[in-house]
Amino acid sequence: MGDPLGAAPIRVLIVEDNRDICENIAEYLDKHSYVMDFAYDGISAMHLALTHPFDIIVLDLMLPGMDGLSFCRKLRADADAQIPILMLTARDTLDDKLEGFKAGADDYLVKPFALQELHARLQALYKRSHGKPASLLTVGDLTLNRSTLQVSRAGRQIDLTPAGMRLLQRLMEQAPSVVARDDLETLLWADERPDGDALRSHMYKLRQAVDRPFDSPLIHTVHRIGYRIAEDTP
Repeated sequence: MGDPLGAAPIRVLIVEDNRDICENIAEYLDKHSYVMDFAYDGISAMHLALTHPFDIIVLDLMLPGMDGLSFCRKLRADADAQIPILMLTARDTLDDKLEGFKAGADDYLVKPFALQELHARLQALYKRSHGKPASLLTVGDLTLNRSTLQVSRAGRQIDLTPAGMRLLQRLMEQAPSVVARDDLETLLWADERPDGDALRSHMYKLRQAVDRPFDSPLIHTVHRIGYRIAEDTP
């Protein structure tokens, strides 16, 4: 199962230097419509975490380059990132767990673990992090209710295609930041992307619905990078 709203799969960064474990996780979670990226050391993981919009990070404690505790501290302190982190480790003492939570981990899973439990914990972390914030997204006079999937601008209701709804929700969640083309394409098609520039076609339709009937555009193209939604131009 993916997003509780049925709008998008859960995007997870798996940080684990044991490639056999990565393969097992990938094979199992792929059946449940997750979108996964992998890093095999802490430094590469930090780069991915800072440049891509992940819903959850699954983080091994013992990593080359930068260990899991250092990764947590740096991500929380330097980047002020609130991405939920599920820490994996063979250490199961209370002190080890408390150290992980102190560093910024949100949950703890001791190796060896059942893949069903990993899936259940990911679902719980996602619901916890996405269920509490206000369901209403607002950019200027545009609103999107994540609970009802109703979109309106200046009080006028806007009807969108399922693809348009996914794109708009991601843009509004990241506003006013730029969302990379690659991330939007992954959001719509995962690894099975169509030929041609299908994303441009979907963005054109989204703009026709969201911007064309109104005086000022909210959706902006950042050439060769992606798109952003904001009241101002880049």
